[in-house]
Amino acid sequence: MSKRDPRDIDEDAILSGLSAEELEQLEYELQEMDPENAMLPAGFRQRDQTKKSPTGPFDRSALLDHLEKQALEHQDREDLVPFTGEKRGKKFIPKPGAGKIPEEEQITLEPELEEALKNATDAEMCDLAAILGMYKLMSNKQYYDALGATGKIANTEGISSVVKPDVYKIYPDEPPNDTDVEDTLRRIQKNDSSLTEVNFNNIPDIPIPTLKELFQGMRHNTHVLSLSIAATRSNDPVAYAIAEMLTENSTLESLNIESNFITAEGMMAIIKALSENTTLAEIKIDNQRQKLGDSVEMEIASMLENNSSILKIGYHFTQQGPRARAAMAITRNNDYFRQQRMR
Repeated sequence: MSKRDPRDIDEDAILSGLSAEELEQLEYELQEMDPENAMLPAGFRQRDQTKKSPTGPFDRSALLDHLEKQALEHQDREDLVPFTGEKRGKKFIPKPGAGKIPEEEQITLEPELEEALKNATDAEMCDLAAILGMYKLMSNKQYYDALGATGKIANTEGISSVVKPDVYKIYPDEPPNDTDVEDTLRRIQKNDSSLTEVNFNNIPDIPIPTLKELFQGMRHNTHVLSLSIAATRSNDPVAYAIAEMLTENSTLESLNIESNFITAEGMMAIIKALSENTTLAEIKIDNQRQKLGDSVEMEIASMLENNSSILKIGYHFTQQGPRARAAMAITRNNDYFRQQRMR
């Protein structure tokens, strides 16, 4: 018997034959829930599992008072062995002569050397211990300072000094990105020939519509070679605009969209668009708010196997299979690029 074509099924007839309980169950199953989406409130990430109607208003203070009262009224468990304070076991008494070096193991030094060691300062002993490799008697800094010094005492504080942490160099914070977003957007839309690099990294207050306009202007731009929007809070609507741009732009060589809020759906659109792009040589997509998942990683590996222009990809694969396939594809592309350059 041949299978029935799903397109011939009359959904209206099926729905009209369902009871009220069955319709309620169907609506419950079709609720759109996304437990992986950390951007949604908890109430929208999972279905309400409670069928019981509330018996009264929720009073947090009364609940805490009740729990505290229960804890105070609950009797503590008795110790299996009562504590009496009695000390058990024998007191250790060292034997006479313990801790001394046996006579057969004692070393007799030259009188001059014996006199020199007896009169050596603590700092000199510290340097001597470092030279002899006794690194456990001092801190790492004291040890390496003594090894690197020539002709002078490096450890002025001695072996018994208090170990102090190294003083770390303080590096100034990176200056904020002062790129004029509106002016850069106008120059992109006008196809300004002097604008070849756009860097909007770490500008968190760029409106999403402005980012979408940016990539709409990039669709027909013929001068910008490098574009970076890392850490700009870009999301899926921006990702769809990037995908449309990649299918039309034939100039851009480097794209950086790391550290944003693009989900697996938005990234999938970008990866599929890259299969139609033949000019992009470098793309960075790592460190999104959510994990992209196995299906996206498989799509990335397939795209790289069919794309001969991408030489670098910034993404940390979580699965061994896609990682190996992507590495082989990138190696192949770089080998082919070197052969073309040497001709």
